[in-house]
Amino acid sequence: MEEKIEKHTIAVLVDNEPGVLARVIGLFSGRGYNIESLTVAEVNNADHLSRITLVTSGTRMVVEQIKAQLDRLVPVHKVHDLTDEGPSVERELALVKVAGTGERRIEALRLADIFKAKVVDATLTSFVFELTGTTAEVDDFVGLMAQLGLVEASRTGVVAMSKGPTGF
Repeated sequence: MEEKIEKHTIAVLVDNEPGVLARVIGLFSGRGYNIESLTVAEVNNADHLSRITLVTSGTRMVVEQIKAQLDRLVPVHKVHDLTDEGPSVERELALVKVAGTGERRIEALRLADIFKAKVVDATLTSFVFELTGTTAEVDDFVGLMAQLGLVEASRTGVVAMSKGPTGF
């Protein structure tokens, strides 16, 4: 019986120093694992700690291997599988440029309003929308804009944390 492929969001607390991200990425590429989304930012200036949030897919065994290997890296302090640990909040930010005139322009604005996307730049022939939401919501918005004159999209990747009082 073939094991089911699961998508997992993993948060990793690491030292904020040169080469740490390269080591984490090297762990994935060296073993043929894929990173579907990756965000990194310093979260504790005083202690020089950064949080890496990554989304990956694999069988249960592969995900467990990934977490164990991440936990063994020297600059890693904590590894949390937000998918396994219970309810979490995930968001992604996107900038989406759409070009069009007439009815297409009006429809793009109407859809942006429905998705609560904010216009951050406008010309007579294009808009840049800012949208924050789940990955699925961003996917849906980009898909609809593709039919109306999508020029380009830039996405941050997933940021996430567990719900409730516990955390890093």
